[in-house]
Amino acid sequence: MKTTEDAGRAAQGFAVEGMLESVAPYGSGHINDSYCAVFDRGGRRERFLLQRVNTRIFDDPAALMENIERVTSHLAGKAGRADGSRRVLTLARTRDGQAWLMDADGDVWRMYRFIEGARSFDVVESGPQAYEAARAFGEFQRMLADLPLPRLHETLPDFHSTPKRLEALKLAIEADGMGRNEEAAREIAFALEREGVTRLLVGAGLPERVTHNDTKISNVLLDERTGKGICVIDLETVMPGLAAFDFGDMVRTMTCPAAEDERDLSKVRMEMGMFEAVAGGYLSVAAGFLTDAERRSLSEAGSVITLEQGIRFLTDYLEGDRYFKVHRAGQNLDRARAQFRLVEQLEEQAEAMERVLEGAAG
Repeated sequence: MKTTEDAGRAAQGFAVEGMLESVAPYGSGHINDSYCAVFDRGGRRERFLLQRVNTRIFDDPAALMENIERVTSHLAGKAGRADGSRRVLTLARTRDGQAWLMDADGDVWRMYRFIEGARSFDVVESGPQAYEAARAFGEFQRMLADLPLPRLHETLPDFHSTPKRLEALKLAIEADGMGRNEEAAREIAFALEREGVTRLLVGAGLPERVTHNDTKISNVLLDERTGKGICVIDLETVMPGLAAFDFGDMVRTMTCPAAEDERDLSKVRMEMGMFEAVAGGYLSVAAGFLTDAERRSLSEAGSVITLEQGIRFLTDYLEGDRYFKVHRAGQNLDRARAQFRLVEQLEEQAEAMERVLEGAAG
């Protein structure tokens, strides 16, 4: 377990002018350990976000950081000097010029300059927020559409391969190692009945893009004064993918007001107004670079990605809650049930969503 003293020593390994004044835990992320490091630069304080990379999940930190270096450098070139420091994450360099350091215990650290005057939100509070977050993710895809070769590393291979997620579920059902199949019988049947849905995106011959793959609203900074989406953050999962992956996860996370583990399934619903905001924001940018096939795939994306997430929760429940953190018995099963209820909602409103997408695409 790392301490703030460990984080302070790591912060001093980066080539930042001034004296380190303080280091304190920061944020509510569940993957990496994050700290706010404050440096005194001759009476002017400057904040940095220091993070210890979770190498249990991202087991090739060199590949991960190479991706982040390439992506942030490319985005900075597109943003220009005028506002690039606020529209793109800026990595601090170590004293030997590297983008990350490894401490004596083998832990990996990186540090970004803080983007001041901006904040993130854990939940969507309004349609305009959803619009701005979706527009920011669309702009992120647009600016990375011409990222030069080589292809980015897959930091989490097959992350959005929905058919492979279903195969993993089938293996968990066959093993029934925790004796939970009976309790989850309805959810198992729901997932298996939609095997064809799992192939709608990965089997459609869609072009590969550079995608974020974790497009919840907390991964966009909004300007505190204007409310505009200015910077996409949390770049660990940026890798090759389909445009529909990002759009589908926006639909999953931004259009439903219920908690991810909501037990009262009557509260789990897709709000069409929020869907209109997400579609409008994303396509205000993305309509200009998506192919016709990609635009058509957006109508199915929400159902596919929501089903995929439900399958992941269900698989983890059957295997004994080994991946997703749980705080009570049956939480992963509740999560799966909520996701599957949202899938039903999306299926019921499919025609209405298609009309919205046609209008938003112009």
